[in-house]
Amino acid sequence: MARKIRIEYPGAAYHVINRGNYRADIFATDGAREAFIKALDEACERTGWIIHAWCLMSNHYHLALSTPQPNLADGMQWFQGTFCTRFNRFRNEKGHVFQGRYKAFNIQPGRTLGSVCHYTHLNPIRAKMMSMEQLAKWPWSSLAWILKPQKRKVWFSTQVALHQSAELEDTPAGRRAYVEYLAWLSADEEEQKRQCFERMTKGWIMGSEDFARRILHEADKLPEAVQQEFGATREEIWAKELTALKARLDAGEMRERAKSADWKVALAAEMKRHTTATNRWLSEALGMGSMFTVSRLTKECRTGRRAVIPMQKLIMKSKGKA
Repeated sequence: MARKIRIEYPGAAYHVINRGNYRADIFATDGAREAFIKALDEACERTGWIIHAWCLMSNHYHLALSTPQPNLADGMQWFQGTFCTRFNRFRNEKGHVFQGRYKAFNIQPGRTLGSVCHYTHLNPIRAKMMSMEQLAKWPWSSLAWILKPQKRKVWFSTQVALHQSAELEDTPAGRRAYVEYLAWLSADEEEQKRQCFERMTKGWIMGSEDFARRILHEADKLPEAVQQEFGATREEIWAKELTALKARLDAGEMRERAKSADWKVALAAEMKRHTTATNRWLSEALGMGSMFTVSRLTKECRTGRRAVIPMQKLIMKSKGKA
């Protein structure tokens, strides 16, 4: 069976799901859950994703997200690959962690995306894992982040979930009202049907007929070699970002041509911090020899085992301090 095409465009929204291989309970421990959130944190920093809702069940996860850049497939490859590598390393195992390719449903922004957020937050209730009172205190969904702003990551946004329930504000009163809204929604099957809860994990798109026509029009424009097309676009994005980073350094700092020159290590490390650029691509773009050299040197830079002065300049300028 042919794979479903990922329709990617700036500002696209998705409902992303994947399950453990053979429906195994991959999120049975807090350590596995924390590793997932850490990998998601790094993926969002690299891709610029905005997460509107997330939930970790025992054997699967849900994400409601937006992609300011058309990079879902690229970002998911890095995110799931990184999590799976760390998961297997911790458990001293090999093989697939997830059952296969993740599902990604194109979601119409606005009310429909809001419904996906509510559905995501209510997953433990629908699975009869806990009561609504317990859900409000449960740490493994973004509802906990809505209720406790200090827990939020910079890439998490409450706007869609709160506004698309009852135009609530991100205030103590608005957050309490959102819990009340979810409690009402969990008990109202007719409203769940109106918000299409039964379709949240079926098909490949959710939204109005006009939205579906526009997405299908985008799909019609994609060539057969869609994966290669996305790959070319991805590398163009990396090249543009690398050029912008080079402009932050002085020409004199880039005179050293050695494969392990500090400026090359600094650029590679910063690219890996903010993009999904691969070690192989960076080794070729920066003339660093082997992708394994890139991996080793950037790890030394990241962990502080190697002091790289140009790295500080890149970080300071990225924060607008220079």
